[in-house]
Amino acid sequence: MQGGIWMIFPPKQYGIRELTETELSEDRKKALKIGPCAVGEKALYLNSFYFSRRYYVCWSDVSRVFKRVAMTRGGYTGKGIFASVPYLVVQLKDGREKQCNFKFESKVDDILSRVKEEHPDIPVHSAESEAKLRKQQKEEDALYLKKLSSSAGTAVKQLVEARDWLEKRPELYKQLVFAAKQKRIVDHISPAAQTAAFLILLAALCSTLFGLFAMQTGRSYGLMFALFGAGVFVMVMAARVLPSKHRNRKSVQRDWDQAVAEMKEYLHGKEDFPVPPQYAHPVVLNRMIRAVRQGRADDAESALRVVKNDLKALNSTVTVTQKEHDEVVTVKPLFLVCGYK
Repeated sequence: MQGGIWMIFPPKQYGIRELTETELSEDRKKALKIGPCAVGEKALYLNSFYFSRRYYVCWSDVSRVFKRVAMTRGGYTGKGIFASVPYLVVQLKDGREKQCNFKFESKVDDILSRVKEEHPDIPVHSAESEAKLRKQQKEEDALYLKKLSSSAGTAVKQLVEARDWLEKRPELYKQLVFAAKQKRIVDHISPAAQTAAFLILLAALCSTLFGLFAMQTGRSYGLMFALFGAGVFVMVMAARVLPSKHRNRKSVQRDWDQAVAEMKEYLHGKEDFPVPPQYAHPVVLNRMIRAVRQGRADDAESALRVVKNDLKALNSTVTVTQKEHDEVVTVKPLFLVCGYK
């Protein structure tokens, strides 16, 4: 429906430069839709709070595109819902800033990857993050051993090769992360919360029906009951607490099992892959490489133990860098759904 609306009602100009009607029409047809936004050849299409791809900004007007994440309370703990609220932030050369809300952080990452590939001159980190990343990289490099042992050097080579192998099929590890996050969210919705949501939904439906009946009988308060009930109904459905056909414990378990099975099948082509298929992600391998280069591990097996211990130690009271945050929210769900086994 959103795609149909997008083609019928053209997006509004947000930047300085304006595309002609023909240019806009052609660019929209070729644009790659990613979440509520789209990446075109001539413009980046941005969503409003309610509508997908409501605005467009020409690439020549964009000075910076980056991700902003708000973490839900208890996100690093083993309790509650491990979730984050992701935003795509677009800064224009005239000083304006547009923040677009997303449901899934992976979609923001997909857009940034596309921007980095097609527009390498546009930074994909905030100015503050860039400065912090440079500082963090220097601090990280200072922790590396100047000379590795023979076994450690072999382990690093093995891990780099494994990471490069995974990068050939990014859709597999992205699906693995997506399935893990969905499973963790659904598994931690308590039956009590579902029962309460169902009762509220039932009350909202009754209120709506009563309001419609009252309106039919000419009572002035009917509209109020109908609108109130409809509003509560929409809010409960938007909360996604109640199970649905494609979002319930069985479906998320099936999706997770399928993602692991597909990764396992792909890894058959790589002998002696250093991590189990459920943890096969470039970020995990990068953290293992760092553990070896820092002298905290001497082989792949011990490096994976270090990664597990580091992730276990992170909780809601720990302050982490932006790089650490991005890595943790990406791969910790993989370990949480498996109990670190």
